[in-house]
Amino acid sequence: MDNNALFKLTSGLFLLIAKTDKDNGCIINTVLQVTASPVRIVVAVNKKNYTHDMLKQTGIFNVSVLSENAPMEIYKRFGYSSGRDTNKFDGFNNTSRSENGILYLTQYSNAFLSAKITEEKDLGTHTLFTADVTDAEVITEDTSVTYDYYQKNIKTASVQETGGKKGFICTVCGYIYEGNTLPEDFICPVCKHGTEAFKPL
Repeated sequence: MDNNALFKLTSGLFLLIAKTDKDNGCIINTVLQVTASPVRIVVAVNKKNYTHDMLKQTGIFNVSVLSENAPMEIYKRFGYSSGRDTNKFDGFNNTSRSENGILYLTQYSNAFLSAKITEEKDLGTHTLFTADVTDAEVITEDTSVTYDYYQKNIKTASVQETGGKKGFICTVCGYIYEGNTLPEDFICPVCKHGTEAFKPL
């Protein structure tokens, strides 16, 4: 099976943000409106993400729709580390709080949605959350980033910036592992795929 065919699906990239005693967010690629009345969306979140646990605890979240001008730094900040170990919003000021008390991006995003979870479905590695949209706002008219755009532009530029360093790149999300050999049990910290998804730089 050619997994590259999945990149042809017209999905976007989003920053999912939650709050408990701290603010945290992660990059996801599954946000879909499913009904118009009430306005309802679904989001799929990997169970290994700290944000997943926060959603289950609080039942509310925000989604910032990333735009094409979002630099690789955004994907690295919110995708390449865990909120369990670091404060992803430390020193990052391009945010504001919506009425639900949760952050959303005011830059690199063209819109945000606030939502309240109404249902959960266990999908094995992920949980599918169904949620009612409680607030929404358009921030800019910038074009939303698609997975295809990310693969062809943002990820490609990041690989070129490595300047000949040795390592392996995840063909799914673009994460770069630096080193001469990739451990057999290595799991991508961004998309959670194994070594089969990596190729040498």
